[in-house]
This record gives sequence, C-alpha cells and structure tokens, in this order.
Amino acid sequence: MNAEKQHKYYQSLLRNIVLSILITAITPTVVVSIFILDAFRVSYEGKVYDHLEVLTRKHKRSIDIFLDEKLMDIRLLAKTNRFEELSDATILNQKFNELQRAFDRSFVDLGVVDHEGRQIAYAGPFELSNVNYAGAEWFEQAINKTFFISDVFKGLRGAPHFIVSVRQERNGDPWILRATIDFGEFNNLVEFLRIGETGFAFILNAAGEFQTNPIADVNADELMVFFKELGLAKQSHLVTQKRTPHGSEVIYALAPLRGGDWIMVIQQDAADAFSDFKKTQRIVLIFIVLASLGIIIASLIVSKRLVNRISQADKEKEKAIENKEMLSQQVIETGKLASVGELAAGIAHEINNPVAIMIEEAGWIQDLLEDEEFGGSENLEEFTRALNQIQTQGRRCKEITHKLLSFARKTDSRIVEIPIAEMLNEIAYLSSQRAKYSNINIQTRFEEDLPPIPASETEMQQVMLNLVNNALDAMEKSGGNITLGAERNGDDILLTVVDDGPGIASANLARVFDPFYTTKPVGKGTGLGLSICYGIIKKIGGDIHVRSKKGEGATFEIRIPVPRASASSEAETDGEPAPQVSVDPGIQRDEA
Repeated sequence: MNAEKQHKYYQSLLRNIVLSILITAITPTVVVSIFILDAFRVSYEGKVYDHLEVLTRKHKRSIDIFLDEKLMDIRLLAKTNRFEELSDATILNQKFNELQRAFDRSFVDLGVVDHEGRQIAYAGPFELSNVNYAGAEWFEQAINKTFFISDVFKGLRGAPHFIVSVRQERNGDPWILRATIDFGEFNNLVEFLRIGETGFAFILNAAGEFQTNPIADVNADELMVFFKELGLAKQSHLVTQKRTPHGSEVIYALAPLRGGDWIMVIQQDAADAFSDFKKTQRIVLIFIVLASLGIIIASLIVSKRLVNRISQADKEKEKAIENKEMLSQQVIETGKLASVGELAAGIAHEINNPVAIMIEEAGWIQDLLEDEEFGGSENLEEFTRALNQIQTQGRRCKEITHKLLSFARKTDSRIVEIPIAEMLNEIAYLSSQRAKYSNINIQTRFEEDLPPIPASETEMQQVMLNLVNNALDAMEKSGGNITLGAERNGDDILLTVVDDGPGIASANLARVFDPFYTTKPVGKGTGLGLSICYGIIKKIGGDIHVRSKKGEGATFEIRIPVPRASASSEAETDGEPAPQVSVDPGIQRDEA
C-alpha cells in the first residue's frame, strides 16, 4: 500500500470511528433530551393552565361575592322598610348615608321606582328626582325579576355604571328599590389583576360589550366569535389558546359571571406565560450543544489516538515483515558466505601443497648449484638470488594460506590466553591489503609486556576484524588512518579502534548495537556485526563503548577484565557482569 492510499485509508477509518462514536453518544443524548423537554413542556403547560384556571375561579368568586353583597344589602333594606317609608326622601337619604358609611361609598345613589317607571324618591349626588325610566332597558328587565343586576351603561349621567335592584309589591303593584354601584370600585376588582408582564383581565357581557376597562387593546367582536366557536357553556370554566392575526399566541382563561350573562376573561401572551420554560429550553439546548461539542472533541482526540496507534501497529507489522524477509535474505547470504569460506579454505589448502613443493624444489636446486660443475658459472650469483626470492615468496604464500585456513575454520569458543600484541598485528596484517587499495593506513600502538586476555581467540578476531572493517567501509572513499591500540587501565585491558573518518550521526549513535540496525546502503550491511561484537564482549564480562564527534571519526573502546591471579585459573570464566554500552553523542559515522 503506497503512502497516498494509506493516508486515505486512515482518514476514512478516522471518519468512521468518529461517526460511530457520535451516533452512539450524541443520538441518545439528543433523543432523551427531546423526550424530557417535551414531557416538561406538557407538564409546564398544564401547570400554567391550572394556575390560570385557579386564578380565574378565585377572582370570579371575589366578583360574585361583591355583587351578592350589594344585592343582599338592597334586599335587606327593601325587606325591613315599607314602601311608604322609603318613598320619603328624608328617610331614603338617611338609609343611603348608612349604606355609604357601612360600605365605604360603594353605593353611588339610591332610588325608589314605581311600576310605571317613575322615580318617586331619590338619594344621591345627581338631580334624578322624578325621572321616568319607563323606556329604559334596565327597568324593563328589573320590573320582571325579583333580583336584578344590569349591564354597565352610561345612561342619563353619561358615565359608566350599573344598577342593582330588588322588586317588591304594594297593593298588587310592583315597585323597585334600586342602587347604583360605584363603577371604579368594581372595575378595580378586575383591572388590578395582573399576571406576568402581559396578563390582564376584563369582563364582557353576552353582546360582547366591555363591563370593565381593559388595560390593552382587545378586539371584543373577534373574541365573541371565538367563544361561540368554542361552544362555551354558561357554567363552564375554560383555558384555551388562540393565534392572533399578528401570528402571536394568546392564552385565554374564561369564567361565567351572573349565571353566564357576563364572561370574565384573563388574557396573557403565551410567550410570557411560557417564558420560564423557554429559558429552561434554551439552557437545555445550550447544554446539549456544549455536551455535543465536548463529545465531538473527545471523539476526535480518542479516534485520532486510536488511528495513530493502528497506524503505528501497521508500520511495526510491515517492519517486522521486512525484517523477516531481510533475515531470510541474510540467512541465505550467510549460507553463501559460508560456502565461499569453505571453498576458499579448500583452495588455500590445495595451493599450500604445490607451494610447499616449490619451496622444496628451490632448495634442491640451490644445493645442486653448490656442486663444482656449477661453481664457476658466471650467473651463479643471479641464480642464487632468484632461488632465495622463490623460497622467500613461497614461505610468504604458505603463511598467507595458513592464516586464511585458520580464519576460515569454524569458531572455536574455548577460552584461552590470547597475546594481545600478536592478535593486533595479525588483524592489521589481514586488513592491510584492502586498506592499501582505499588509501588507508593501519597502524598498531600498544604497551609492552601486556598480560594475555582470557577469551576465545576466533571470537576476539571476529570482534576486532568487524570493527576494523566498519572503519574501512566508512573511510573507503576519503582514506585516512586507523589505529589499533591496547593499554592497561587498572585491572582491565583497554583495546581501542580509532579512525578519523566521517563519524556517526547522533540520531544513530544510540542504536549502533541494536540487531539488524544499519546505515549502510541496501545490500551492503546486515546490521548484525556490532550486535555480535556486543554479545561476544558481554559473554566474557567486558564493556564496549563508542565515542564520536562529527567530522572527527569514531573511537570504539573494549574493556576486558584480566584476573590478578594466574590467567590460567580464570580461563574458563563466562564473565557474568553485563557489559555497559555508553554512547558519546559527539561523533558521526555510518556503521553496520
């Protein structure tokens, strides 16, 4: 999978995880909130309606009590006094003053009207004596009813008022005791009723005429049409809601008065009545939005971390597969190298035999030249020089093949005492040919009389050769110097491999001893060389360190403990202490 496809895949995975979290987290929150809000709305509406109904009943009762009290006062006055007494203006005026003192001027005036509509006695502030009410609407209704309360009207005085009357009989003819009730006091019973910021009350009669003064504009005709559509019964209480032509909702609470002749109306804007609910609704919506934002942010963070972990796991899996393939390839390459090593050892062994014969034959020819018949030859000196050269180069070939055979044999892990100087010289000699072609000078520097170190000879050769080969690889193009050193350091022997190559990058310095880690080009490094060196040194109880500085080469130090007692008594030790790998982040060089 290429980088673009991987990016699209992880982006799609991130979206799917976020959507899944949002659906499973936000959806229940929103659904539950909607159900709770709806239930709260229904409950709150019921509470508002119940409150308005209770308030309507309470004020209906207050108005009924007010009217009944005034009617009872007139009834009592008519019952306890004869027509002749009340027809006397002086006595009527006395009774009127008593009513005003008793009821705080609720009664405006008092009059006695005969069956023909003539007011035969009057007590009050207006000039209404001997007024004839025969054509007045209220008189025509009052004369036919034992008790009567009129609608509000202006009448002769030109101001709103209504009449309370009681009918009595004298000699078979009816007469009426009537009283005018103070409209302002009656109107205050309704006008001062306020609910919230927009709620107020008023009274209408059956014809849709106001019996009190509303504090705001009200279209009585539309209301009466609406009430008729509702089929309002005379004794029923009702709370309903209506949309106005302006688009707003208004709540009406209705209650009948005077047996249904009047209707008390409490009106309030629905927005005002449900303002607390709207506030709660806004708070809940804000909470839902904030909670949803929190869930979205949390889901993005969690999903991103999850996708990053999945991505990292996929990369590690791919890397593991690559390492497995690389390891398989390295095993194949190692097998090839082993086969080449065996082939080289066989060739070296086969070459060693004819070289030995050549040396022997050269010696035999030299012995023959010493005979008398060749003694006087003028080329004897040249023959002798050539034979000496043949013997010298033959012994050199024998020595090279001997060393090659020794190195190509299987690793011997037996602990022996290794002479340090001899080992360093041999490593320098084996690497000198390759170094010469790369313009690299290899030199040794060690103290005299160093004690031998207890280790496996082939393994120590492998460690030193690997360090030298790494230095040669790093300096292959630039050339330079490699120094193999050895010295005492307390109870330890300090072996060093120092080069003046390009150094090791600080980013790679801490990982140079990790298995399969290499900075060499693909196909050149296995990443196992320094790891094997680390394992070998650890096994014998030593330490291996690397110090590096950019542009100034690298220094590998190997500390090997040497027992104070005889080396032979310590030859079998495995070296329990774990080696300490320390890194100096200064130097930089590409190592295996």
